[in-house]
Amino acid sequence: MSETRPAGTSPAAAARRLHELDVLRGFAVCGIMVVNAWQHTRARLPSAGRDAVDWGVENLLQGRFYPIFSFLFGLSFVLFLRSAAGRARHPRAVLLRRLAVLACFGALHQLVNPGEVLLPYAIFGAAVLLPASYLPRAAVAALGAAATAWAAQEGGGLILVPGLFLLGAALMRYAPPEQLLPPAFAVSAVLAVTLTTWWVRTAADPALFHRAVYPAAGLAAAAAYCTGLLLLLRTRARRALLAALAPLGRMALTNYLLSTAAILAALPLLTADPTRAGVLALSAVVLAAQIVLSRLWLRRFRYGPAEWLWRCLTWLERVPNRRVGSQSSTVPSSRNPSCDSPP
Repeated sequence: MSETRPAGTSPAAAARRLHELDVLRGFAVCGIMVVNAWQHTRARLPSAGRDAVDWGVENLLQGRFYPIFSFLFGLSFVLFLRSAAGRARHPRAVLLRRLAVLACFGALHQLVNPGEVLLPYAIFGAAVLLPASYLPRAAVAALGAAATAWAAQEGGGLILVPGLFLLGAALMRYAPPEQLLPPAFAVSAVLAVTLTTWWVRTAADPALFHRAVYPAAGLAAAAAYCTGLLLLLRTRARRALLAALAPLGRMALTNYLLSTAAILAALPLLTADPTRAGVLALSAVVLAAQIVLSRLWLRRFRYGPAEWLWRCLTWLERVPNRRVGSQSSTVPSSRNPSCDSPP
């Protein structure tokens, strides 16, 4: 893989795009919080009926956010490799150590949250992304498209992750122009609505059911959510979105781990609520608190607690974290997030 910034990309434009990636990651944190709270609650109900909250989460949120995380993980892989190439003789060895540390986080997280994503991400990263770093970008894109299509055909789930990793890595190396955002949003939104409608109408009909429809709808919706959010970042809403979602995204690993603790602590209340409205209430409260705490933390520190520990263990050194002058913005005009981008 190329270890340099794409030709024609100014430092200011590159920094802006990195801040937008933080917003996308923060947005994914929000969706994952709701879906995880809902899944934990449903799994502990012996015979739960279905209501509007169940329908909304299943058809608008579930399967829509882990693809975003997976795609961004592949993208962050390229960013890290570029950064590591500038300070290490063997950047891939550093990257492998970074994935090993992530695997340790995931193994510990599995003890309280079976089925979490960090451990599989670390394994797939080592097995798929590391070898792909030796391939030309066209090959990475082709492999990613083929792997994603095959995984959707097989019903989706965790097997979608390797292909999405590769697609994210390929997109980062191509750096497509912003003019593609409106048509990409239009196409993905139409596909998302069409496929979701198809799924809702045929899921209970064995003659029309096809297991590829639901993951395909999720992928299309994920693309629509991302491109739509990027278009919003080109409007007057940009400042508010950066203020709320960028700090949440910069501390995505910390916030992901903390959200698990909040969900598990609240499970007795969530399972006692037959309407599942408690899932939405808990998610809103936890995410609002995380936004505020992330902003306050990043005024004093460069990295979140888990991100800082991850970085220190990756480089095998104590990395300075406290900011010089603690009143700096939570979204500074220049930084190098490529070494600490969370999954």
